[in-house]
Amino acid sequence: MTDIPVPTARIETPAAWIGKDMAAHPERWLKVLNADEILDFEQAANHYLTLGKDVGEITAQDFPLKNFDQHLAQLRDKLINGNGVEVIRGLPIENYSQETAATIFCGIGSHLGSARSQNSEGHILGHVRDTGANANDPTTRIYQTSERQTFHTDSADVVSLMCIREAQKGGKSLLVSAVSIYNKMLELRPDLLKLLFDPIATDRRGEIPEGEKPYFEIPPFNWHEGHLTVFYQRQYIDSAQRFEGVLKLTDKHVEALDMFDQLTNDPDLNFGMQLQPGDIQFVYNHSQLHDRTGFVDWPEPENRRHLFRLWLSIKGDRPLPECFKKRYESIEIGNRGGIITEQTKLHAPLD
Repeated sequence: MTDIPVPTARIETPAAWIGKDMAAHPERWLKVLNADEILDFEQAANHYLTLGKDVGEITAQDFPLKNFDQHLAQLRDKLINGNGVEVIRGLPIENYSQETAATIFCGIGSHLGSARSQNSEGHILGHVRDTGANANDPTTRIYQTSERQTFHTDSADVVSLMCIREAQKGGKSLLVSAVSIYNKMLELRPDLLKLLFDPIATDRRGEIPEGEKPYFEIPPFNWHEGHLTVFYQRQYIDSAQRFEGVLKLTDKHVEALDMFDQLTNDPDLNFGMQLQPGDIQFVYNHSQLHDRTGFVDWPEPENRRHLFRLWLSIKGDRPLPECFKKRYESIEIGNRGGIITEQTKLHAPLD
């Protein structure tokens, strides 16, 4: 493989958390809103809705906050330099229309960074729900099914979810620190860890920018300017092996990927949370992976599990290596990530 930089020592940062410790100390990642903070969001949303603009056009200036903007500045730093996760809880979402809920969600996101397209259709507001898609189809995005997702990262600096409705059973959100996985592999199998710094093909699942291959090659682990950055989706790595010209995985690479997966599922390393209606979760993609357990949905269409999703590029973030251009298009800080093809037009569908 290529000669690429690989760190050789443990990495001790706030992002190197252990799941059982996070589960025992929710105050490290849970922010419960008070009445004044809820009112702050509602007033900003009401202001924006008088402007007659699409939710996808929202800016921080058009979503004026009286005091919670200070917390969002702290959250941005927490995502980049801290443990990389927060859940904001307490929004009375049952009192809101779908448009108001989307306005609050996208308005909060606008104070953290710029929203990115999540598919070739240019959706900056994603809808996470079971569409009946076949999970075994190599063109299916797994979030469109009710199946277990497996631990992965998304194609943006930050992924955020707002829970609209829960499933009848299951659908638990899971998180694990990529830095802790690195440290564990360094301790147990440094020979396999080194292979995860090799460029490995990942399937684009049919969303192919003009002139690009149906896959791209980014190492699961990257060491760049003093930062360990993770990029990973095992199902898409496996399905990329079907393409002609792709670099085939060796047995040792498969062993390394299997060990990585085993560690993501270690109950000591990961932790879970059941998102409640109104919860807003923020996850920093560069230092951790997220997952969702399978779920059983309600029989009534109007009650079925539904989450909004944002992909964000945030100001002041870490630099990324050149190989991320294959997926992010640009690696310019604050203006990178998302899925752009020749047909992409940015908008925020409410349904």
